[in-house]
Amino acid sequence: MMRLHLHRHVVAASPIVQCAVRICCLMWWFYRKGPSGFSGASTAEEVTAGVDGRGLVAVITGASSGIGLETARVLAMRGVHVVMAVRNVSAGLAAQEAIAAKIPGARMDVLELDLSSMASVRRFASEFESLNLPLNILINNAGVMTRYCKLSCDGLELHFATNHIGHFLLTNLLLENMKNSCRDSGVEGRIVNLTSSGHFMTYPEGICFDKIHDPSGLNDFIAYGQSKLANILHCNELSRILKEEGMNTSANAVHPGVITTNLFRDRTIVSVLLNSIGKIICRSVEQGAATTCYVAMHPQIKGLSGKYFANCNIGSPSSQASDPELAKKLWQFSLQTVSS
Repeated sequence: MMRLHLHRHVVAASPIVQCAVRICCLMWWFYRKGPSGFSGASTAEEVTAGVDGRGLVAVITGASSGIGLETARVLAMRGVHVVMAVRNVSAGLAAQEAIAAKIPGARMDVLELDLSSMASVRRFASEFESLNLPLNILINNAGVMTRYCKLSCDGLELHFATNHIGHFLLTNLLLENMKNSCRDSGVEGRIVNLTSSGHFMTYPEGICFDKIHDPSGLNDFIAYGQSKLANILHCNELSRILKEEGMNTSANAVHPGVITTNLFRDRTIVSVLLNSIGKIICRSVEQGAATTCYVAMHPQIKGLSGKYFANCNIGSPSSQASDPELAKKLWQFSLQTVSS
């Protein structure tokens, strides 16, 4: 009877034990250093330690909060001239002042950019060109996750419009400047697209092109997932084109990890869950910005292009994200969209 009694206690406790084991495995994976010498626990300051960014100019979208703000702060700390592309200019100016107060001599500009509007993207590109600055680093960081699949002012599904089309157009408009900067300085240009592990969560066809102009019936999580898939495919095709042209410019995609930021401001349930269990599964903003800063600044990345990074190391995206034909199809669809 005693043996049976003890056995029942072990069986009853097994789910708890199993959960503890899973958490331990997750923490081991999180802190384990990869070939780069860094891990998911590394911070943006740590991965850029000793890197001299003086003379470089970077454009960072969504730089007024979250990992975009931390990326801007760390790049400014390393001497980079940072142009903060923000939807809310007041918030951007406040962020600029906060960084400048901690980093004397930080060179920063704030320009308005609403990625859901192609007209706003074009205005931003024109205003940036008027600054007469070179462009060495473009970090397409901004993103949205909404509760419903709404249409943008251009008649596109909002996730796709903001997370992909806006950045696709912005990159195309600034690319000639980056190419010229590379030729003049000999410094490799770097384009970094922030994606998400959410890119695994899409329909079998990957991108539902027929739902971009009519998202009725499209699940909002799937809409977000396909926009993040588009970020990777964009990098892959852009990388292929740049290589064919012989340009000293890379394009890579980055998964920052799960972070409690303003991205979830419209997802009440998700926000509550992350705030309640975030200490276990979420990383800090300083850690979340690390992979972005690593890919944008570190000498180890020189010559690497068309890659997917996670935890400051090369990762493995979904099979759809590695489909060259889907990347080409998306590129043509995007070109037609921004040209119409």
